Amino acid sequence: MGRYGSDFKEPPWVVGSPKEVMDWAERSNPSKKSEKDRASKKRRGENFLKNLHIKFDFEVNKREVEPKNIFSKLFLKVTKNEMIEEDFDMFSKAELILRALAKAKFRNIAKLVVDGKTVYNHPEKKSDLRKTIDEIDEFSHEISNRKSIKITAILADAEKCTANIEIKRIHSKKEHSVDIQVKGEIKKELYHTFLNYLNKNLCLKEELS
Repeated sequence: MGRYGSDFKEPPWVVGSPKEVMDWAERSNPSKKSEKDRASKKRRGENFLKNLHIKFDFEVNKREVEPKNIFSKLFLKVTKNEMIEEDFDMFSKAELILRALAKAKFRNIAKLVVDGKTVYNHPEKKSDLRKTIDEIDEFSHEISNRKSIKITAILADAEKCTANIEIKRIHSKKEHSVDIQVKGEIKKELYHTFLNYLNKNLCLKEELS
């Protein structure tokens, strides 16, 4: 409220500093640059997705893993955390997920970890994903019939985006076969290209959307 009891807020040059004068002028008459910035951010929000988490299962046979002793069995049953093993080839699933990443324009496989052992670690290579796919047979003996594999892939598009993917043949009932965390921003069209490839080429329990 102004000095004379009205609702009109007096310009700061009456009592204020030069900075307050500039701030008041900007609020009273926003610049075209500010309007363009807001419009640009809005368009970006419509075209990009950020920090995604995808979990899914394969439509395959499963069996319960028998605990080593009766105490473990009782504990897992009480906590409803029984372990299951799924009947799928880790190598072929990993290859298809790598191809889905390539379709979504991910260019760099930074790291492959199989059963806790790092078999590939080259974050410095900026465009080696397709080469890794072409040469993936080199890793077949490292991947096939293993319990789990972790893939770290990097997308350098408008913004840097990292996909951390874990595929598990043996896991608790509470967990899923595949867990994907996308950190950073990815274009919606690339994200849907990735999902469409997975839906089309992997035998999933439920379609991703």
